[in-house]
Amino acid sequence: MKNRQNSSEISPSYGILYIVATPIGNLGDITQRALDTLSSVDLIAAEDTRHSGLLLSHYGIKKPFFALHDHNEQQKAVVLVEKLAKGENIALISDAGTPLISDPGFHLVRQCRQAGVKVVPIPGACAAITALCASGVASDRFCFEGFLPAKTKARYDKLTELENESRTLIFYESTHRILDTLADMQKIFGEERYIVMAREITKTWETIYSDQLGNLIEWLNEDSNRIKGEIVLIVEGKPHHVAEEFSKQAIKLLELLCQTLPLKKAASIVAETFGYKKNALYQYGLAHFQ
Repeated sequence: MKNRQNSSEISPSYGILYIVATPIGNLGDITQRALDTLSSVDLIAAEDTRHSGLLLSHYGIKKPFFALHDHNEQQKAVVLVEKLAKGENIALISDAGTPLISDPGFHLVRQCRQAGVKVVPIPGACAAITALCASGVASDRFCFEGFLPAKTKARYDKLTELENESRTLIFYESTHRILDTLADMQKIFGEERYIVMAREITKTWETIYSDQLGNLIEWLNEDSNRIKGEIVLIVEGKPHHVAEEFSKQAIKLLELLCQTLPLKKAASIVAETFGYKKNALYQYGLAHFQ
């Protein structure tokens, strides 16, 4: 089958596949464009038709459903592409948030693009981005890793691969695995790595807690209710320049100077005093003293 990627190759007689983001908790977060789209399509492909039925019922939208989930997507995508080729318009939604982000839909979208079906994204809520923007962790460069493997060794191996990643790391995690995951992170990243846990975002019990890994684990162990709900973990990346590259005296002086001087000036003084590169000290200061 020809791989059709350009809009000029879209068949005008085909229907449109809409990728529609839905709320991650607060129903008020759905967009007007999403509601208009869901009201106008011929069919809605949903991960869990019962769950999505409650959402649509809330807004008085009645449309036929088509179940599309992890276990049947590769086979059912063909059926949906055939419907689109006949001119039907279809909306793809997940249980919550933006479809395809740790949810089904990749195979369907790929087959649509290969078949010349127009794919239109309707943006909206996404738990990873919502948590990131409220985390206070660097958001200019980040890696979204989704759910880590459920099995201990596979999870440990994956985290080991990410040990030296300097970009901010974003994970989804479940209630029954969160403590095991954090314990593995503590072993690999160290107990002082800064982390933010966002729980039940946009919902009644929304909690955004930030601390060093070791302290977060202690805080969670104090109350079992703190691990309940949908969880996003935002982990600060490993600094490019870690403490071992500088003497304890240099780090102490940099810390003291930062209390009264701009970081750039403080880094310049320490660099001249100890013979280190000014930019390396500046980056270290950004990661630890700003």
